[in-house]
Amino acid sequence: MSLTSAKDRRRWPRAALVRRVVAVGACLTVLSAPVMLSAQPDALGEPFTVAAVGDIACRPTSSSFNGGLGTSTECRQKYVADLIATAAPDAVLVLGDNQYDTGSLSDYNASYANSFGSLLDKTYPVPGNHEYRTAAAAGYYAYFGARAGDAAKGYYSTDLGGWHVIALNSNCEAIGGCSTSSPQGVWLAADLAASSASCTLAFMHHPRYNAGEHAGRGGLNGLWTLLYRAHADIVLAGHEHSYERFQLMGPSSVPDPVNGIRSWVVGTGGKSLYASTLVSPFAEVTDRSSYGALFLTLGDGSYSWEFRSESYAGFSDSGSETCR
Repeated sequence: MSLTSAKDRRRWPRAALVRRVVAVGACLTVLSAPVMLSAQPDALGEPFTVAAVGDIACRPTSSSFNGGLGTSTECRQKYVADLIATAAPDAVLVLGDNQYDTGSLSDYNASYANSFGSLLDKTYPVPGNHEYRTAAAAGYYAYFGARAGDAAKGYYSTDLGGWHVIALNSNCEAIGGCSTSSPQGVWLAADLAASSASCTLAFMHHPRYNAGEHAGRGGLNGLWTLLYRAHADIVLAGHEHSYERFQLMGPSSVPDPVNGIRSWVVGTGGKSLYASTLVSPFAEVTDRSSYGALFLTLGDGSYSWEFRSESYAGFSDSGSETCR
């Protein structure tokens, strides 16, 4: 990265690059734009770890729910939650479609709460399309409360481990669009401009790039363009029930190994896996065999990743990258 880049000029003092969330539920506040969830400083030098996954909890009336124990092939949310709990990350990002099929509050309390509920005090959520099958995603916002941000928006930001972390609402039609001039786009531009972090991570439900039962969403180009211009480093999504890791990409289906964003689809939270054989030309890794979570270690100017299967014997993927 050039020493004269705008992002480099915004670099944080080292003391701010190692932060951990402590008792977030007690200090999270919904503010006027840009929304910023508060975090507290950590001991100098400790790495900050994040687990990320979406497409999680079966409806409790599903024939595969089995009292929350699931089957060997479906409703595996308990085992993914146990995997994350054992790893004890500092934060958990849930990538939408957290509760099937309609995201009702009663289903959240009967299914999601019995698996991922134990991780709630370190969870940062975004809504998926299934959450909006309940009017205005009311069950989602009732369950997560202030953690989900303003219920009319569903987007917010925070700082974790010295990184700027942005939760975006990719249910564009529900919040006035996702273009650069939409309310979310205007907020995102301001939020990015206000950040002095050297590394940035964004997460949402729908992916810009993926292949399978769902196509990548070109309608997210506006948000991706803003992130790309600000030299964001990571974008995480779910929606497709698989694991995909992509090349460094620009917003318009053009690989960019110098300034591109590294993105993942991690729709492996437990509900089901898709059996499609389609593979994106931009994917470096695609797997549809394993439930599990993506673990990120956020460092000072770099990060590493590891996908871990809940079976402890399934697919895995790992690597590292420097921030843009």
